[in-house]
Amino acid sequence: MRRPVALRLSAAGATLALAAATGALMAMPEAASAATGGVTGYATQNGGTTGGAGGQTVRATTGTAIHAALCGRASSSTPLTIQVEGTINHGNTDKVSGSSCNTAAGVIELKQISNVTIVGVGGGAVFDQVGIHVRESSNIIIQNVTVKNVKKSGSPTSNGGDAIGMEKDVRNVWVDHTTLEASGGESEGFDGLFDMKAGTQYVTLSYSILRNSGRGGLVGSSESDLSNGFITYHHNLYENIDSRAPLLRGGVAHIYNNHYVGLSKSGINSRAGARAKVDNNYFEDSKDVLGTFYTDAAGYWQVSGNVFDNVTWSGRSSDNNPAGPDPQSNTSVSIPYAYTLDGANCVPSVVSRTAGANTGLKVSDGSCSPQTPDPTDPTPDPTPDPTDPTPPTGTNLSLGAGSDGSSKASGTSYGDVRDGDMSTYWSPSGSTGSVSIKWSSATTVSKINVREAAGSTGSITSWKVGNADTGAVLASGSGAGVITFPQTSLRKITFEITGSTGTPKVAEFETYAG
Repeated sequence: MRRPVALRLSAAGATLALAAATGALMAMPEAASAATGGVTGYATQNGGTTGGAGGQTVRATTGTAIHAALCGRASSSTPLTIQVEGTINHGNTDKVSGSSCNTAAGVIELKQISNVTIVGVGGGAVFDQVGIHVRESSNIIIQNVTVKNVKKSGSPTSNGGDAIGMEKDVRNVWVDHTTLEASGGESEGFDGLFDMKAGTQYVTLSYSILRNSGRGGLVGSSESDLSNGFITYHHNLYENIDSRAPLLRGGVAHIYNNHYVGLSKSGINSRAGARAKVDNNYFEDSKDVLGTFYTDAAGYWQVSGNVFDNVTWSGRSSDNNPAGPDPQSNTSVSIPYAYTLDGANCVPSVVSRTAGANTGLKVSDGSCSPQTPDPTDPTPDPTPDPTDPTPPTGTNLSLGAGSDGSSKASGTSYGDVRDGDMSTYWSPSGSTGSVSIKWSSATTVSKINVREAAGSTGSITSWKVGNADTGAVLASGSGAGVITFPQTSLRKITFEITGSTGTPKVAEFETYAG
Protein backbone atom coordinates (compact mmCIF):
# COMPACT_ATOMS: atom_id res chain seq x y z
CA MET A 1 0.00 0.00 0.00
CA ARG A 2 1.19 3.49 -0.78
CA ARG A 3 1.12 5.84 2.12
CA PRO A 4 -1.16 8.91 1.67
CA VAL A 5 0.52 12.28 1.69
CA ALA A 6 -0.39 15.34 1.65
CA LEU A 7 -1.51 33.86 -32.59
CA ARG A 8 -2.49 35.34 -34.76
CA LEU A 9 -5.74 33.57 -35.47
CA SER A 10 -7.17 33.22 -38.92
CA ALA A 11 -9.85 35.75 -39.65
CA ALA A 12 -11.80 33.28 -41.73
CA GLY A 13 -15.42 33.02 -40.73
CA ALA A 14 -15.21 29.26 -40.28
CA THR A 15 -12.44 29.64 -37.72
CA LEU A 16 -14.38 32.28 -35.81
CA ALA A 17 -17.43 30.05 -35.74
CA LEU A 18 -15.41 27.07 -34.57
CA ALA A 19 -13.80 29.06 -31.79
CA ALA A 20 -17.18 30.28 -30.58
CA ALA A 21 -18.67 26.81 -30.68
CA THR A 22 -15.81 25.17 -28.76
CA GLY A 23 -15.37 27.75 -26.02
CA ALA A 24 -12.41 29.76 -27.30
CA LEU A 25 -12.49 33.51 -26.79
CA MET A 26 -10.36 35.65 -29.09
CA ALA A 27 -8.66 38.62 -27.52
CA MET A 28 -6.41 41.47 -28.59
CA PRO A 29 -2.71 40.63 -28.97
CA GLU A 30 -0.64 40.86 -25.81
CA ALA A 31 2.88 42.23 -25.60
CA ALA A 32 4.27 38.91 -24.44
CA SER A 33 3.44 35.44 -23.25
CA ALA A 34 2.75 34.53 -19.66
CA ALA A 35 6.30 33.45 -19.14
CA THR A 36 8.27 36.29 -20.74
CA GLY A 37 11.41 37.14 -18.78
CA GLY A 38 11.12 34.22 -16.39
CA VAL A 39 12.55 31.22 -18.22
CA THR A 40 15.43 29.51 -16.43
CA GLY A 41 17.84 26.62 -16.85
CA TYR A 42 18.59 24.77 -20.06
CA ALA A 43 15.43 26.16 -21.68
CA THR A 44 17.33 29.46 -21.94
CA GLN A 45 19.89 27.84 -24.27
CA ASN A 46 19.71 26.95 -27.97
CA GLY A 47 18.14 30.32 -28.79
CA GLY A 48 15.92 30.47 -25.71
CA THR A 49 12.27 29.68 -25.00
CA THR A 50 9.65 32.39 -25.45
CA GLY A 51 6.52 30.39 -26.26
CA GLY A 52 3.76 32.53 -27.73
CA ALA A 53 5.37 35.89 -26.96
CA GLY A 54 4.34 38.60 -29.38
CA GLY A 55 1.34 36.72 -30.74
CA GLN A 56 -2.39 36.62 -30.22
CA THR A 57 -3.90 35.64 -26.87
CA VAL A 58 -6.89 33.28 -26.89
CA ARG A 59 -9.11 32.08 -24.07
CA ALA A 60 -10.11 28.40 -23.89
CA THR A 61 -12.35 26.49 -21.48
CA THR A 62 -12.34 23.12 -23.28
CA GLY A 63 -9.76 20.85 -24.86
CA THR A 64 -11.49 21.26 -28.20
CA ALA A 65 -11.07 25.03 -27.86
CA ILE A 66 -7.33 24.59 -27.29
CA HIS A 67 -7.11 22.53 -30.48
CA ALA A 68 -9.25 25.07 -32.34
CA ALA A 69 -6.86 27.85 -31.33
CA LEU A 70 -3.88 25.88 -32.63
CA CYS A 71 -5.69 25.08 -35.86
CA GLY A 72 -6.82 28.67 -36.35
CA ARG A 73 -3.33 30.12 -36.63
CA ALA A 74 -2.01 31.44 -39.91
CA SER A 75 0.74 28.81 -39.75
CA SER A 76 2.07 26.16 -37.39
CA SER A 77 4.71 28.62 -36.16
CA THR A 78 2.56 31.72 -35.65
CA PRO A 79 3.05 32.77 -31.99
CA LEU A 80 0.05 32.04 -29.78
CA THR A 81 -0.80 32.19 -26.08
CA ILE A 82 -3.73 30.06 -24.92
CA GLN A 83 -5.15 31.04 -21.54
CA VAL A 84 -6.99 28.07 -20.05
CA GLU A 85 -9.58 28.10 -17.29
CA GLY A 86 -11.76 25.25 -16.07
CA THR A 87 -11.56 21.48 -16.41
CA ILE A 88 -10.26 19.87 -19.59
CA ASN A 89 -11.43 16.25 -19.91
CA HIS A 90 -12.23 13.56 -22.47
CA GLY A 91 -15.77 14.82 -22.87
CA ASN A 92 -14.62 18.23 -24.13
CA THR A 93 -11.38 17.33 -25.95
CA ASP A 94 -12.01 16.48 -29.61
CA LYS A 95 -9.75 16.39 -32.65
CA VAL A 96 -9.75 19.58 -34.73
CA SER A 97 -8.30 19.69 -38.24
CA GLY A 98 -6.39 22.45 -39.96
CA SER A 99 -3.25 23.24 -41.90
CA SER A 100 -1.47 24.64 -38.83
CA CYS A 101 -2.14 21.75 -36.44
CA ASN A 102 -2.15 17.99 -35.99
CA THR A 103 -4.46 17.16 -33.10
CA ALA A 104 -6.13 14.08 -31.64
CA ALA A 105 -9.09 13.40 -29.39
CA GLY A 106 -8.51 12.68 -25.72
CA VAL A 107 -5.10 14.34 -25.48
CA ILE A 108 -3.83 17.91 -25.81
CA GLU A 109 -1.68 17.46 -28.88
CA LEU A 110 1.16 19.95 -29.47
CA LYS A 111 2.45 18.16 -32.54
CA GLN A 112 4.60 19.57 -35.35
CA ILE A 113 4.16 23.14 -34.11
CA SER A 114 6.20 25.89 -32.45
CA ASN A 115 5.89 29.14 -30.51
CA VAL A 116 2.99 28.30 -28.19
CA THR A 117 2.22 29.07 -24.55
CA ILE A 118 -0.47 27.26 -22.55
CA VAL A 119 -1.12 29.01 -19.23
CA GLY A 120 -3.76 28.48 -16.57
CA VAL A 121 -5.63 31.62 -15.47
CA GLY A 122 -8.55 32.73 -13.33
CA GLY A 123 -9.94 29.96 -11.15
CA GLY A 124 -7.33 27.51 -12.45
CA ALA A 125 -6.84 24.99 -15.26
CA VAL A 126 -7.19 21.26 -14.56
CA PHE A 127 -6.45 18.60 -17.19
CA ASP A 128 -8.40 15.69 -15.71
CA GLN A 129 -7.32 12.29 -17.15
CA VAL A 130 -6.14 14.16 -20.27
CA GLY A 131 -2.38 14.37 -20.85
CA ILE A 132 -0.38 17.03 -22.69
CA HIS A 133 1.66 15.54 -25.55
CA VAL A 134 4.53 17.51 -27.18
CA ARG A 135 5.86 15.85 -30.34
CA GLU A 136 8.15 17.20 -33.11
CA SER A 137 7.71 20.70 -31.68
CA SER A 138 9.79 23.56 -30.32
CA ASN A 139 9.55 26.72 -28.22
CA ILE A 140 6.70 25.58 -25.98
CA ILE A 141 5.73 26.92 -22.54
CA ILE A 142 3.30 25.13 -20.20
CA GLN A 143 2.58 27.07 -17.03
CA ASN A 144 0.22 27.19 -14.04
CA VAL A 145 -1.81 24.06 -14.85
CA THR A 146 -2.74 20.87 -13.01
CA VAL A 147 -2.61 17.54 -14.87
CA LYS A 148 -3.96 14.57 -12.92
CA ASN A 149 -4.82 10.89 -13.19
CA VAL A 150 -3.68 10.29 -16.76
CA LYS A 151 -3.82 6.55 -17.53
CA LYS A 152 -2.16 4.22 -20.01
CA SER A 153 -4.48 1.32 -19.20
CA GLY A 154 -8.02 1.03 -17.95
CA SER A 155 -10.45 3.73 -18.96
CA PRO A 156 -10.10 6.35 -20.15
CA THR A 157 -6.52 6.40 -21.45
CA SER A 158 -4.50 9.38 -22.66
CA ASN A 159 -0.95 10.16 -23.79
CA GLY A 160 0.40 6.70 -22.99
CA GLY A 161 -0.21 7.35 -19.32
CA ASP A 162 2.10 10.39 -19.08
CA ALA A 163 0.81 13.61 -17.54
CA ILE A 164 3.23 15.59 -19.74
CA GLY A 165 5.17 13.67 -22.38
CA MET A 166 7.68 14.87 -24.97
CA GLU A 167 9.09 12.81 -27.82
CA LYS A 168 10.70 12.92 -31.24
CA ASP A 169 12.88 15.96 -31.91
CA VAL A 170 11.44 18.28 -29.27
CA ARG A 171 13.44 21.42 -28.49
CA ASN A 172 13.14 24.22 -25.94
CA VAL A 173 10.27 23.51 -23.57
CA TRP A 174 9.67 25.28 -20.26
CA VAL A 175 7.22 23.66 -17.84
CA ASP A 176 6.68 25.90 -14.83
CA HIS A 177 4.43 26.06 -11.76
CA THR A 178 2.51 22.92 -12.65
CA THR A 179 0.98 20.22 -10.47
CA LEU A 180 1.36 16.72 -11.92
CA GLU A 181 -0.22 13.89 -9.97
CA ALA A 182 -1.54 10.36 -10.22
CA SER A 183 -3.34 8.04 -7.82
CA GLY A 184 -1.02 5.04 -7.89
CA GLY A 185 1.52 3.15 -9.94
CA GLU A 186 1.69 1.07 -13.09
CA SER A 187 -0.58 -1.64 -11.68
CA GLU A 188 -3.30 0.97 -11.28
CA GLY A 189 -2.91 2.09 -14.91
CA PHE A 190 -0.59 5.09 -14.52
CA ASP A 191 2.83 5.77 -16.07
CA GLY A 192 5.22 8.75 -15.84
CA LEU A 193 4.37 12.27 -14.76
CA PHE A 194 7.07 13.98 -16.86
CA ASP A 195 8.70 11.95 -19.65
CA MET A 196 11.15 12.89 -22.43
CA LYS A 197 12.09 10.53 -25.28
CA ALA A 198 13.51 10.27 -28.81
CA GLY A 199 15.51 13.45 -29.15
CA THR A 200 14.10 15.86 -26.55
CA GLN A 201 16.54 18.60 -25.56
CA TYR A 202 16.77 21.95 -23.78
CA VAL A 203 13.96 21.53 -21.26
CA THR A 204 13.36 23.11 -17.84
CA LEU A 205 10.94 21.86 -15.19
CA SER A 206 10.64 24.46 -12.44
CA TYR A 207 8.48 25.21 -9.40
CA SER A 208 6.29 22.17 -9.96
CA ILE A 209 4.78 19.39 -7.82
CA LEU A 210 5.03 15.73 -8.85
CA ARG A 211 3.25 13.39 -6.45
CA ASN A 212 1.38 10.18 -5.69
CA SER A 213 2.79 8.19 -8.60
CA GLY A 214 4.86 5.09 -9.20
CA ARG A 215 7.02 6.98 -11.69
CA GLY A 216 8.12 10.59 -11.51
CA GLY A 217 9.54 10.77 -15.02
CA LEU A 218 12.34 9.75 -17.34
CA VAL A 219 14.80 11.02 -19.92
CA GLY A 220 15.21 8.29 -22.56
CA SER A 221 12.82 5.39 -23.13
CA SER A 222 15.53 2.70 -23.16
CA GLU A 223 19.30 2.21 -22.79
CA SER A 224 19.60 2.84 -26.54
CA ASP A 225 17.55 6.09 -26.50
CA LEU A 226 20.47 8.39 -25.70
CA SER A 227 19.64 11.44 -27.85
CA ASN A 228 17.95 13.37 -25.05
CA GLY A 229 19.48 15.79 -22.60
CA PHE A 230 20.21 19.26 -21.35
CA ILE A 231 17.40 19.18 -18.80
CA THR A 232 17.07 21.39 -15.71
CA TYR A 233 14.96 20.49 -12.68
CA HIS A 234 14.76 23.10 -9.95
CA HIS A 235 12.52 24.08 -7.03
CA ASN A 236 10.22 21.11 -7.57
CA LEU A 237 8.54 18.89 -4.98
CA TYR A 238 8.69 15.13 -5.55
CA GLU A 239 6.31 13.59 -3.03
CA ASN A 240 5.16 10.00 -2.52
CA ILE A 241 6.93 8.67 -5.62
CA ASP A 242 8.21 5.10 -6.04
CA SER A 243 11.07 5.86 -8.46
CA ARG A 244 12.24 7.88 -11.50
CA ALA A 245 12.76 11.22 -9.82
CA PRO A 246 14.02 11.38 -12.52
CA LEU A 247 15.44 8.37 -14.43
CA LEU A 248 18.22 9.62 -16.73
CA ARG A 249 19.51 7.62 -19.69
CA GLY A 250 22.40 9.50 -21.26
CA GLY A 251 22.62 13.26 -21.61
CA VAL A 252 23.18 15.98 -19.04
CA ALA A 253 20.82 17.12 -16.28
CA HIS A 254 21.07 19.91 -13.72
CA ILE A 255 19.06 19.12 -10.58
CA TYR A 256 19.03 21.77 -7.85
CA ASN A 257 16.94 23.08 -4.96
CA ASN A 258 14.33 20.33 -5.19
CA HIS A 259 12.56 18.80 -2.20
CA TYR A 260 12.20 15.02 -2.23
CA VAL A 261 9.99 13.35 0.36
CA GLY A 262 8.65 9.80 0.48
CA LEU A 263 10.64 8.18 -2.36
CA SER A 264 10.00 4.52 -1.64
CA LYS A 265 12.32 2.71 -4.09
CA SER A 266 14.78 5.13 -5.71
CA GLY A 267 15.17 8.77 -6.67
CA ILE A 268 17.62 10.27 -9.16
CA ASN A 269 18.60 7.25 -11.26
CA SER A 270 21.56 8.21 -13.47
CA ARG A 271 22.43 5.43 -15.91
CA ALA A 272 23.68 4.63 -19.42
CA GLY A 273 26.28 7.39 -19.31
CA ALA A 274 24.03 10.15 -18.00
CA ARG A 275 25.74 12.96 -16.10
CA ALA A 276 23.81 14.81 -13.40
CA LYS A 277 24.85 17.88 -11.44
CA VAL A 278 22.96 17.57 -8.14
CA ASP A 279 23.14 20.74 -6.03
CA ASN A 280 21.51 21.86 -2.76
CA ASN A 281 18.54 19.49 -2.79
CA TYR A 282 16.74 18.30 0.35
CA PHE A 283 16.09 14.53 0.48
CA GLU A 284 13.75 13.43 3.25
CA ASP A 285 12.22 10.15 4.51
CA SER A 286 13.33 8.32 1.38
CA LYS A 287 15.38 5.41 0.04
CA ASP A 288 18.26 5.32 -2.48
CA VAL A 289 17.76 8.92 -3.57
CA LEU A 290 20.77 8.97 -5.92
CA GLY A 291 22.72 6.37 -7.87
CA THR A 292 22.49 3.88 -10.73
CA PHE A 293 19.67 1.39 -10.19
CA TYR A 294 18.23 -1.67 -11.97
CA THR A 295 21.04 -1.80 -14.56
CA ASP A 296 24.77 -2.33 -14.88
CA ALA A 297 24.99 0.57 -17.40
CA ALA A 298 26.66 3.17 -15.18
CA GLY A 299 25.66 6.79 -14.87
CA TYR A 300 27.49 9.62 -13.14
CA TRP A 301 26.88 12.53 -10.77
CA GLN A 302 28.47 15.63 -9.32
CA VAL A 303 27.13 16.44 -5.86
CA SER A 304 27.36 19.43 -3.55
CA GLY A 305 25.38 21.02 -0.75
CA ASN A 306 22.64 18.39 -0.48
CA VAL A 307 20.86 17.42 2.74
CA PHE A 308 20.02 13.75 3.40
CA ASP A 309 17.41 13.65 6.15
CA ASN A 310 16.36 10.13 7.20
CA VAL A 311 17.54 8.60 3.93
CA THR A 312 18.28 4.86 3.78
CA TRP A 313 20.62 3.17 1.32
CA SER A 314 20.57 -0.36 -0.05
CA GLY A 315 23.65 -2.52 -0.57
CA ARG A 316 25.60 -2.54 -3.82
CA SER A 317 25.29 -5.28 -6.43
CA SER A 318 25.94 -5.73 -10.16
CA ASP A 319 22.79 -3.79 -11.08
CA ASN A 320 22.44 -1.60 -8.00
CA ASN A 321 24.93 1.20 -7.28
CA PRO A 322 23.56 3.69 -4.75
CA ALA A 323 25.62 6.85 -4.29
CA GLY A 324 25.24 6.74 -0.48
CA PRO A 325 25.53 6.55 2.41
CA ASP A 326 28.23 9.17 1.76
CA PRO A 327 27.59 10.46 -1.77
CA GLN A 328 30.71 11.59 -3.61
CA SER A 329 31.11 13.10 -7.08
CA ASN A 330 32.33 10.81 -9.85
CA THR A 331 32.12 13.32 -12.72
CA SER A 332 32.22 17.05 -13.41
CA VAL A 333 29.43 18.92 -15.17
CA SER A 334 29.79 22.45 -16.58
CA ILE A 335 26.60 24.54 -16.55
CA PRO A 336 26.34 27.17 -19.33
CA TYR A 337 23.75 29.49 -17.76
CA ALA A 338 23.61 31.69 -14.67
CA TYR A 339 21.67 30.50 -11.63
CA THR A 340 21.47 31.18 -7.89
CA LEU A 341 21.30 28.41 -5.31
CA ASP A 342 19.10 28.56 -2.22
CA GLY A 343 20.65 26.89 0.80
CA ALA A 344 19.49 23.28 1.02
CA ASN A 345 18.20 23.66 4.59
CA CYS A 346 15.54 26.14 3.50
CA VAL A 347 14.48 24.22 0.38
CA PRO A 348 11.44 22.52 2.01
CA SER A 349 10.14 25.88 3.16
CA VAL A 350 10.67 27.83 -0.06
CA VAL A 351 9.40 25.01 -2.29
CA SER A 352 6.25 24.63 -0.17
CA ARG A 353 5.47 28.30 -0.78
CA THR A 354 6.30 28.49 -4.47
CA ALA A 355 5.83 25.15 -6.23
CA GLY A 356 2.71 24.02 -8.04
CA ALA A 357 -0.19 25.56 -9.92
CA ASN A 358 -2.18 28.43 -8.44
CA THR A 359 0.61 29.75 -6.23
CA GLY A 360 0.78 33.13 -7.95
CA LEU A 361 3.87 32.13 -9.98
CA LYS A 362 5.94 32.91 -6.91
CA VAL A 363 9.66 32.17 -7.19
CA SER A 364 12.62 32.20 -4.83
CA ASP A 365 14.79 35.29 -4.67
CA GLY A 366 17.86 33.08 -4.20
CA SER A 367 17.85 33.80 -0.47
CA CYS A 368 15.07 31.41 0.50
CA SER A 369 12.34 34.06 0.26
CA PRO A 370 9.42 33.77 -2.18
CA GLN A 371 8.72 36.72 -4.42
CA THR A 372 6.25 37.52 -7.14
CA PRO A 373 7.43 37.70 -10.78
CA ASP A 374 9.05 40.80 -12.20
CA PRO A 375 6.27 43.42 -12.36
CA THR A 376 7.63 44.72 -15.66
CA ASP A 377 6.34 41.46 -17.16
CA PRO A 378 3.21 42.66 -19.02
CA THR A 379 1.33 39.42 -18.38
CA PRO A 380 -1.02 39.32 -15.37
CA ASP A 381 -0.24 37.03 -12.45
CA PRO A 382 -2.64 34.06 -12.69
CA THR A 383 -3.66 34.22 -9.04
CA PRO A 384 -3.30 37.72 -7.62
CA ASP A 385 -5.75 39.28 -5.19
CA PRO A 386 -7.77 41.33 -5.97
CA THR A 387 -6.50 41.34 -9.53
CA ASP A 388 -8.10 39.05 -12.07
CA PRO A 389 -5.92 37.77 -14.96
CA THR A 390 -8.87 37.35 -17.29
CA PRO A 391 -8.29 39.76 -20.20
CA PRO A 392 -11.07 42.35 -20.14
CA THR A 393 -13.63 42.07 -22.91
CA GLY A 394 -15.74 44.79 -24.47
CA THR A 395 -14.88 48.42 -25.10
CA ASN A 396 -11.94 50.14 -23.45
CA LEU A 397 -13.78 53.15 -22.01
CA SER A 398 -10.56 55.12 -21.57
CA LEU A 399 -10.25 55.66 -25.33
CA GLY A 400 -11.80 59.06 -26.00
CA ALA A 401 -12.04 59.96 -22.32
CA GLY A 402 -10.07 62.64 -20.47
CA SER A 403 -7.21 62.22 -18.02
CA ASP A 404 -5.22 64.04 -15.38
CA GLY A 405 -3.07 63.23 -12.40
CA SER A 406 -1.01 64.35 -9.42
CA SER A 407 2.32 64.79 -11.21
CA LYS A 408 4.17 63.70 -14.31
CA ALA A 409 7.79 63.13 -15.13
CA SER A 410 9.43 65.18 -17.84
CA GLY A 411 8.58 63.92 -21.32
CA THR A 412 5.52 61.95 -20.21
CA SER A 413 1.83 62.77 -20.51
CA TYR A 414 -1.42 61.85 -18.76
CA GLY A 415 -2.96 61.40 -22.20
CA ASP A 416 -0.52 58.63 -23.02
CA VAL A 417 -2.39 56.20 -20.71
CA ARG A 418 -5.53 56.39 -22.88
CA ASP A 419 -4.14 56.47 -26.42
CA GLY A 420 -3.99 52.71 -27.05
CA ASP A 421 -0.25 52.94 -27.74
CA MET A 422 2.06 50.76 -25.60
CA SER A 423 5.11 52.75 -26.70
CA THR A 424 3.98 55.93 -24.91
CA TYR A 425 3.51 56.25 -21.16
CA TRP A 426 2.96 58.34 -18.04
CA SER A 427 5.35 58.36 -15.10
CA PRO A 428 4.94 60.23 -11.82
CA SER A 429 7.62 62.79 -11.01
CA GLY A 430 8.89 60.46 -8.27
CA SER A 431 8.27 56.95 -7.05
CA THR A 432 4.62 57.63 -6.19
CA GLY A 433 1.77 59.51 -7.79
CA SER A 434 -1.63 59.10 -9.39
CA VAL A 435 -3.26 59.20 -12.80
CA SER A 436 -6.98 59.42 -13.50
CA ILE A 437 -9.46 58.72 -16.28
CA LYS A 438 -12.50 61.01 -16.41
CA TRP A 439 -15.74 61.32 -18.38
CA SER A 440 -18.25 64.12 -18.90
CA SER A 441 -21.10 61.98 -17.51
CA ALA A 442 -21.44 59.07 -15.07
CA THR A 443 -19.88 55.88 -16.47
CA THR A 444 -20.12 52.35 -15.07
CA VAL A 445 -16.75 50.65 -14.46
CA SER A 446 -15.96 47.29 -12.82
CA LYS A 447 -12.55 46.41 -14.20
CA ILE A 448 -9.34 48.20 -15.11
CA ASN A 449 -6.16 47.01 -16.78
CA VAL A 450 -2.95 48.80 -15.81
CA ARG A 451 -0.31 47.96 -18.40
CA GLU A 452 3.31 48.91 -17.78
CA ALA A 453 5.60 50.01 -20.60
CA ALA A 454 8.50 47.81 -21.64
CA GLY A 455 11.67 48.63 -19.75
CA SER A 456 9.94 50.12 -16.73
CA THR A 457 12.55 50.55 -14.00
CA GLY A 458 10.12 51.03 -11.15
CA SER A 459 8.44 48.06 -9.50
CA ILE A 460 4.98 49.02 -8.23
CA THR A 461 4.95 47.64 -4.69
CA SER A 462 1.55 49.02 -3.65
CA TRP A 463 -1.41 50.83 -5.21
CA LYS A 464 -5.04 51.69 -4.69
CA VAL A 465 -7.91 52.39 -7.06
CA GLY A 466 -10.26 55.17 -6.01
CA ASN A 467 -13.63 56.64 -6.93
CA ALA A 468 -12.50 60.22 -7.38
CA ASP A 469 -16.09 61.44 -7.09
CA THR A 470 -16.52 60.17 -3.51
CA GLY A 471 -13.01 59.36 -2.34
CA ALA A 472 -13.95 55.70 -1.78
CA VAL A 473 -11.21 53.08 -2.25
CA LEU A 474 -12.42 50.45 -4.76
CA ALA A 475 -9.42 48.10 -4.57
CA SER A 476 -5.81 47.93 -3.37
CA GLY A 477 -2.86 45.63 -3.99
CA SER A 478 0.56 45.40 -5.62
CA GLY A 479 1.96 45.03 -9.13
CA ALA A 480 0.17 45.86 -12.36
CA GLY A 481 -2.39 44.04 -14.45
CA VAL A 482 -6.14 43.46 -14.43
CA ILE A 483 -8.01 44.71 -11.34
CA THR A 484 -11.68 44.03 -10.60
CA PHE A 485 -14.14 45.57 -8.14
CA PRO A 486 -17.95 45.88 -7.80
CA GLN A 487 -19.63 47.82 -10.59
CA THR A 488 -19.40 51.51 -9.79
CA SER A 489 -20.96 54.51 -11.55
CA LEU A 490 -18.56 57.46 -11.52
CA ARG A 491 -17.19 60.34 -13.53
CA LYS A 492 -13.54 59.90 -12.55
CA ILE A 493 -11.44 56.92 -11.48
CA THR A 494 -7.90 57.16 -10.10
CA PHE A 495 -5.02 54.71 -10.03
CA GLU A 496 -2.68 55.80 -7.24
CA ILE A 497 0.81 54.32 -6.90
CA THR A 498 1.52 54.41 -3.16
CA GLY A 499 4.83 52.57 -3.27
CA SER A 500 7.46 51.54 -5.82
CA THR A 501 11.15 50.77 -6.12
CA GLY A 502 11.79 53.38 -8.79
CA THR A 503 9.87 55.41 -11.35
CA PRO A 504 7.07 53.33 -12.91
CA LYS A 505 5.96 53.69 -16.52
CA VAL A 506 2.23 53.20 -17.06
CA ALA A 507 1.58 52.77 -20.78
CA GLU A 508 -2.17 52.17 -20.60
CA PHE A 509 -4.87 52.67 -17.96
CA GLU A 510 -7.75 50.79 -19.56
CA THR A 511 -11.26 50.83 -18.09
CA TYR A 512 -14.13 48.41 -18.73
CA ALA A 513 -17.77 48.11 -17.75
CA GLY A 514 -17.46 44.38 -17.05
